[in-house]
Amino acid sequence: MNLCPSQSLVAACVAALLAGCSLMPAYERPEPPVPAAFPYGSPSDQRGAADLEWQQFFPDGTLRTLIAKALANNRDLRVAALNIEQVRAQYDIRRADRFPTVGATVGGTRAPGASGSSVTSYTAGIAFSSWEIDLFGRVASLSEAALAQFFASEEGRKAVQVSLVASVATTWLSLAADDELLELTRRTLATREDSLRLTRLRFENGVASEIDYRLAQSLAETARATLAQLQRQRANDLNLLGLLLGEPVPPEFQTGATTQAVRLPDLPAGTPSDVLVQRPDVRQAEQQLVAANANIGAARAAFFPRITLTAGIGTASSDLSGLFGGGSWGWTAAPSLLQPIFDAGRNRAGLAAALAGRDIALAQYERAIQSAFREVADALAARTTWSDQLQAQSGVVAAEEARTRLARLRYEAGAASYLDLLDAQRSLFTAEQLLVQTRLARLQNQIQLYRALGGGWR
Repeated sequence: MNLCPSQSLVAACVAALLAGCSLMPAYERPEPPVPAAFPYGSPSDQRGAADLEWQQFFPDGTLRTLIAKALANNRDLRVAALNIEQVRAQYDIRRADRFPTVGATVGGTRAPGASGSSVTSYTAGIAFSSWEIDLFGRVASLSEAALAQFFASEEGRKAVQVSLVASVATTWLSLAADDELLELTRRTLATREDSLRLTRLRFENGVASEIDYRLAQSLAETARATLAQLQRQRANDLNLLGLLLGEPVPPEFQTGATTQAVRLPDLPAGTPSDVLVQRPDVRQAEQQLVAANANIGAARAAFFPRITLTAGIGTASSDLSGLFGGGSWGWTAAPSLLQPIFDAGRNRAGLAAALAGRDIALAQYERAIQSAFREVADALAARTTWSDQLQAQSGVVAAEEARTRLARLRYEAGAASYLDLLDAQRSLFTAEQLLVQTRLARLQNQIQLYRALGGGWR
C-alpha cells in the first residue's frame, strides 16, 4: 500500500512519538568531595583490596572455614539477600508496566427478543487492558528508578558481607588474644601463688615482714581477678562469634593460632578517586542517587498528556458451537488521552519532591564518600603508629624481663628487697599483657584497612 506525502509525514510523527522521549536528567557521577590523596598513603600499581578475595587475604585455614560458615548462615546477610529478591520483584513489576497486559475473555448474554423470545449470544476474544503509551518516558523513568534500587540492594548485600567478613576475622583474633592472655595469666598466677606460699612461710618464721606477705598476697589476688576477667571476656567473644556464624560455637573452641604467628598482607592505599568508588556502600549510595535522578523524569512527565489504549479482538455467535467457526470476527480500539489542566499543584509538588529527593541522595552519596575517606585515612594513620608501638612494646618486655632477672639475682644475693622483685614481676606481667594487646590491635587495624578499602565482598 502506498502512502501519500501527508500520510507519510503523519506516520513518521507517530513513529517518533511511539519511540518515546525521556525527560529524565542526564546522570553524571559527582566529583568526590575529598582530597586527591590519602594521608600516610601513596598511589600504587599493586592489586587493590577490592580485587583481593578474602580467601587470599586471610591465610589461616580455620579462619577461612569460619568465614565461609558465616556467609552461609548469618541472619543479617540472609536478610540482605532476601531484600534483593524483594527489590528485584518490584523492578519486575515496574518493567512489566512498559508492556500491555493481554488476557483472554469469554462471555455469554441472554436478552429478550422482539417477539418475546430470548436471544443468546456468545463472545470470545483477546483483550488489551489500559496500556499507557509512554510518550514522555514516565513509565521508563519509573522502571529506571526501580532498576537502580535493585542495584543498590545488591550493593547493600555486598556491604553487609564486607562488614561480616571483617567482624568474623576480628572476633577470631580477639579469641586468639584471649587464649594467649589466659595462658599468660595462669602462669603468672601459679608463680605468684608459689611466691605467696614462700612468703607466708618466711613471714611465719620471722624472716619476712608482713608488708612483704601482704604485697605477695595482693599480687596473687590481682592475678586471680585478671584471670576471671579474661574468662568472662573470652566467653563474650565466643558468644559474639556464634552470633556472627549463625550457629553455636563449642565452649572448648580454640583458634589454633596466636597473634604473634598470624601474618596479614600489607595493602596499597591507592587514590581516593579509584578506591572509594569500589566500596559497596559508596556504590549503594550512588545507585540511590541514580534512582532519585530517574524519579525526576517521571515527575516531569506528569505535566504532559498521558495516553492509554484499550483494545480487543474476538468473535461473536448466537451458537456456542459456532463461536470459533462461523462466528463474526471483529475488533475494538479505545485510545484515551488525559491532559492535566488543574490539579491543585499536585504535579508541581511532585516535581519539587523529586528534586529535593535527588538533592538528599546527592548529599548522602557525598557523605558516604567522606565517611569512607575518613575510615581509610584513620586506618592508614594507625598502621604506621601501631607498627611503631609494637616495636616499642617489644622493647619494654625485653627490658622488664632483664629487670626481673636481675632483681631475682639481687634478692637471692641479699642486695635487694623482696619488694623490688615483686615490683619487677608485676611490671613484666603488665608489659606482656600490653604486648599481646598491641599485636592484636595491629592485626585488627590491617583488617580494618582491608574493609575500609572495599575488600571482602568477592
